[in-house]
Amino acid sequence: MRDFQSPAPDLHQAEPIPAAARDAIEALLRSGDLFRYTAPENSPVALLERDFAAMMGAKFALAVSSCSAALFLSLKALGLPKGAKVLVPAFTFAAVPSAVVHAEMQPVLVEVGPSYRIDLRDFEAKLADADAVLVSHMRGHTSDMDAILALAEAHNLPVIEDAAHSLGTLWRGRKIGTLGHVGCFSFQSYKMINAGEGGILITDDPELVAKAVIMSGAYEHNWKKHDIVGETAAKWQNRLPLYNLRMQNLSACVIRPQLAELPRRVNDGLANHDYVAAQLQESGYFDVPAPLAQETRAPDSIQFNLLDFTEAEARAFVMFAKENGASAQIFGLSEDNARAFWNWQFIEGGTPDLPKTRAMLAKACDVRLPVSLTGAALEYVSSALIDAARMVKG
Repeated sequence: MRDFQSPAPDLHQAEPIPAAARDAIEALLRSGDLFRYTAPENSPVALLERDFAAMMGAKFALAVSSCSAALFLSLKALGLPKGAKVLVPAFTFAAVPSAVVHAEMQPVLVEVGPSYRIDLRDFEAKLADADAVLVSHMRGHTSDMDAILALAEAHNLPVIEDAAHSLGTLWRGRKIGTLGHVGCFSFQSYKMINAGEGGILITDDPELVAKAVIMSGAYEHNWKKHDIVGETAAKWQNRLPLYNLRMQNLSACVIRPQLAELPRRVNDGLANHDYVAAQLQESGYFDVPAPLAQETRAPDSIQFNLLDFTEAEARAFVMFAKENGASAQIFGLSEDNARAFWNWQFIEGGTPDLPKTRAMLAKACDVRLPVSLTGAALEYVSSALIDAARMVKG
């Protein structure tokens, strides 16, 4: 048994911001030009949009204040009617159905199975009454996108990808976020690229991005500074509400130099995940769902299911893991957890009956694995979790 009195690794520590970002921030602070629309062209935000779109192979990108803002603007820009029904997986973060509610639409929650993926039978059963699909690749777990996209196309439904946790993930070699009509990403501190807050949407649809640009806060004629939009936005001048969800230049200066770090972070994150996953799977206490054959992951955390634990044992496991220095949460047993669908009481119509998702959340554990962790730190985390399970089960 390992001595867990030694210092535990910090599972919330982010990588240092690159020197190039610090230089860009210093230059920006000297100029005092923090607003994205002050410069006639090539503001830091505009350059970030250009580089991110190129990196993803998308025609258009719009940087905004958060991934939630990107989801909200995507829904509004699709032109869906008030009260439109949007299918959302029941395993996601509360901000995702919140974006649907903010857009004056109705989230319809879809069952999620023990592998954290959308239950296709429930998904297909609810398609007939839906107006759009919002696929949340929660914690970087990709559902069967071949089936989802085919079913959505058969019903003529647009697909939005919430790729907040999936920057760098591939599906059949294609980048997650480029499979649907629009993809939305996060730059919040616990994501692959860290700006504290921030988000971006990508699309190949000029009409959608033009409307999103206007609504994001490109008032008067500031939309002209989005050269990718051109005159497409002109007809929407003064016809759309302004929500002022812009990204500021300071955030863009933090984000843009980190784009070059993404391939390394993806490789390191996958190696870290797979090392810990193998240790946990071999212990016999846990099940770590494997990726689908079409999926190449880019994880910065690990999720696993407890095997044959009672609720009391599951709670004891969390307590012992924390004492060992490897904090874990069980989505369905953590009080007021924002990923437990029964806590989303802002959704009209009451809490739906979703037994598969509820059962999964009662056993699904979540542990952060920053890409910066070393081999010794990974061994510490694996041992701490296995030892906690052993203390519970004997």
